Amino acid sequence: MYNRLMSVVFIQDKATPKDILKAQEDYGKYIKIVVDIGKNLMVIGGEWHADGEKVLLEKGADSKNVWGGGIDLDTKNIDTVALINLRPKQSNFSQEILDKKVRARFVKIVKEKFNL
Repeated sequence: MYNRLMSVVFIQDKATPKDILKAQEDYGKYIKIVVDIGKNLMVIGGEWHADGEKVLLEKGADSKNVWGGGIDLDTKNIDTVALINLRPKQSNFSQEILDKKVRARFVKIVKEKFNL
């Protein structure tokens, strides 16, 4: 499902080539990613991670399970850095996902959705 205002793509199963192409509209070979690690849902694309976060929250995500990062399509490098990750109440005092289990879950879901 595409957001009519920006290049945000909701991914329930796997990201298709069409989904990836749409998500590339803002930053080319780098795609911002937001994942609901509780429900295995993902949003790709958009100018800000908050764009994807909004979509997931509208779909019933619990904000404590929504984390951001990105992927470089050339290198397939997945990062776990986003402003939405700053969560003092969850002891995440960085834009990086600090909790190793949360970070591993985020990366696992991204790899599954991108068939990596």
